[in-house]
Amino acid sequence: MEGVSEGGYPFLCDIVMNERRNKITGGLLVFVGAASFGLLSTIVKFAYAQGYTLGEITGTQSFSGMVILWLFYLVSLRRKSKENSTGDIIQRTGWWKVSLAGTFTGLVGIFYYQSVKLLPASVAIILLMQYLWISILIEAIVFRKKPTKKQLLLAGIIFIGTLLAGGLFNEEIVLNLEGLAYGFLAATCYALFLMTSGRIGNDLPALKKSALMITGACIITWVIFPPLFFFNGVYGGGLYLWGVSLALLGTVIPPLLFSIGMPRVGVSIGAILSSAELPVATLSSAFILGESVDMVRWSGVLLILLAVVATNITFRHSRRTLAS
Repeated sequence: MEGVSEGGYPFLCDIVMNERRNKITGGLLVFVGAASFGLLSTIVKFAYAQGYTLGEITGTQSFSGMVILWLFYLVSLRRKSKENSTGDIIQRTGWWKVSLAGTFTGLVGIFYYQSVKLLPASVAIILLMQYLWISILIEAIVFRKKPTKKQLLLAGIIFIGTLLAGGLFNEEIVLNLEGLAYGFLAATCYALFLMTSGRIGNDLPALKKSALMITGACIITWVIFPPLFFFNGVYGGGLYLWGVSLALLGTVIPPLLFSIGMPRVGVSIGAILSSAELPVATLSSAFILGESVDMVRWSGVLLILLAVVATNITFRHSRRTLAS
C-alpha cells in the first residue's frame, strides 16, 4: 500500500497533467487556426477589387492548399523513412471518407466568399458565426442529442448579438438578401466541417488527413467552377499570389490546426474556441477596409463573445465539479 502511494499517485498525476497540457495545446491550435481564418474576408475583398471572380479565387485557393499540404506530407514521409520509425498507428479510415468530409471546406469557401462579395465583410463574418447554434441544431437532428438549457440560452444570446452586430438597427446599412442566404449556407457547411473534422480520420496522420480534406475541397470547387484560369493566363498573371496567401490562412493553417486540436479538446470546446475569427475579422474590416462598425455593432460582437466565453467557463466548471 505504501508503494502504491509513493509510486502510483505521482504516475496518475503525470497522466492528468499530460492530459491537461494536451487540451491546452489543442485549444491554442484551434484558436490560432480560427484567428487566421478571420483574416480571409479582408483579403478576399482586395482580390475582388483586383477584378478576380469567385471561381478564380476559390479555385486557386483550394489548389494551392492541396499542393502545399501534399508537399508537407511527402516531406514528413521522407523524414519518417530516414528515421526508420516503428509502431505506426493502424489506419482504418478510408481516404474517400476524409475527402468527402473535406467537400464541406470547399463549400464554405464558395458560400462565404460570395457572401463577402454581396455584404460588408464585418457582416459576412457575423453570419458565418451562426454555425454555433446551427451545430447545436444539427446534433439534435442527426445525432438525437437533445440541447441543454445552457445551449439554448447560448443560441438565444447569439441571435440577439447577431441582430446588433449585423447592423439591422442601423438605417445606413442595406443588407442584401442573397448575401444573407449565402452567409447562412456558409455557416451550415462550416458547422458540418467542424463536426466531421473531429469525428472522421482521427487515426490518420494530421498532414495526411488535412491533405485529403483539401483534396475533396478542391474537387468540389473545380466541379462547380472549372479551373479555366490555368488556360487563360489569369493564374500566371498574379492570381497565384492571392491563391497562396488565401491557402495559407484559410486552407492550410486552419484545417491543419483543427485536425490536431479538435480531437484533443472535443467538438464542443473546439467550436467555442474557433469563435476567435469573429473579433479578428471585425477588427480587420474596420481598420484595414475602413468599414463602419459603430458601438451598437461592437456591442453585438461583444455579446456573442461573452456568450461563448461564459459557456466555456461553465463547461469547465461543471467538469471540475464532477471530477471532485
